[in-house]
Amino acid sequence: MGNLKNKLLRIKMPHTYVLLTMILLSVVVLTYLIPAGEYERVLDEVSGKMVVLPESFHYVEGIRPGFFDVFLALQHGYVSAANILFLIVFAYSYVYLLTENGTLNRAIQVLVRCLGSHTYLLIPVCMLLFGLLGATLGIFEETYGLVPVFIGIMTALGYDPLVGGAMVYVGVATGFAAALTNPFSVGIAQSIAEVPINSGLGYRVVIFAVFQTVAIWYVMRYARRVKADPTKSVLYGEPYEVQIPAPKEEDDVFTLRQKLCLLLFFVTIGILLYGTTQLGWYIDEIAAMFLMMMVITGVVGGYNATQICQSFIASTKSVVPSILVIGFTRGILLTMQNAMISDTIVYGLARMLNYSNRVFSAVGMLILQNIINFFITGSSSQATITMPIMAPVADIVGLSRQTAVLCYCFGDGFSDMFWPTACSLECGLMGISLDKWYKFMAPLFAIMVVLQLVFIGISVYVY
Repeated sequence: MGNLKNKLLRIKMPHTYVLLTMILLSVVVLTYLIPAGEYERVLDEVSGKMVVLPESFHYVEGIRPGFFDVFLALQHGYVSAANILFLIVFAYSYVYLLTENGTLNRAIQVLVRCLGSHTYLLIPVCMLLFGLLGATLGIFEETYGLVPVFIGIMTALGYDPLVGGAMVYVGVATGFAAALTNPFSVGIAQSIAEVPINSGLGYRVVIFAVFQTVAIWYVMRYARRVKADPTKSVLYGEPYEVQIPAPKEEDDVFTLRQKLCLLLFFVTIGILLYGTTQLGWYIDEIAAMFLMMMVITGVVGGYNATQICQSFIASTKSVVPSILVIGFTRGILLTMQNAMISDTIVYGLARMLNYSNRVFSAVGMLILQNIINFFITGSSSQATITMPIMAPVADIVGLSRQTAVLCYCFGDGFSDMFWPTACSLECGLMGISLDKWYKFMAPLFAIMVVLQLVFIGISVYVY
């Protein structure tokens, strides 16, 4: 038994680009096996969203990629994902400068002195905060710029980058999936399913509490193990792709300039929250804000124009290998879109539901939503495509439409932490490879799958 365990531990997944290439080639094969098709979409005046007409599916002519088109899809993927790529570049350049001029290190020293031996409390507090933001306001992409911030903080506190990245990513993704009033998942899905907005909240509160507790427990358990023995880190023995620079100052003096830079850091977070919640900011505005604050912080920190530019260039050198993965993934999605096979897949999967048992039907709907999320990323997109289909299906098999909404929320949200078409972006933000992420995430995701099945089964009797 021990030999088998050692052999399993020595098994290595292919390099991230090899894995993504395999997925891309598999999608290309599917474009020749699955006929192109689409649903007709109309504007729903109530929600303001384009919704699918369930009975309107028909076959069309799609674009089947040739040999050259495979490489062209990657080029188009990088161009299409440019806004996200540069958000990561600008956000990391800001964090890099804060670390390089010693601000972040001095602030962490003060934090450690204040918390004493209780620095681990940062994990549950921050994860619960991010979870609530995701569950109520639908915050998700808005946290991209905070990933390198928390990586820097937790690495300086003696953990590995995965702890800092998971605090943000797992925290907000779990909240987004176990949604309470999330307007981008529950709100859209319930409006399309024609059930009262934010109804069924009591059961979802229980779901949120259980999932968030499990996520926090898992990350804290991993963090304690890494802090006690760094060799237990899944990243042990491998250089991190995103490097945090060593501060230039050799003493522990918290200078006035560093204090002002720290104040600007909190101002930046405040602007981020206000802009995304009140001004409708999205990727472009957030990226521009980080670039602006990087320049302002450089000036306040005593850097001249040349030094600011040098710091910016140095930061990009370490982050480029990671962000290239994101454009690659976008190329895979564009290949499916051009071939127009996504709607065909949804149509085929929806017809496979078991109509004989309500619990089996609900579980089948959950599995289908998880599969669909591999091909259709984005909560709003998946809701507008699947809910007009799944809501009538729920009526046919005797399920509440609330259960159909819950299946959508689970399938759309939790698998974002596992499917490579979704989690590769966050791996790029954290500077780690997909195989290391799966080594960390697989046990937690397995627990989440079991919990999803349990809560979906119970929902058949609750709703």
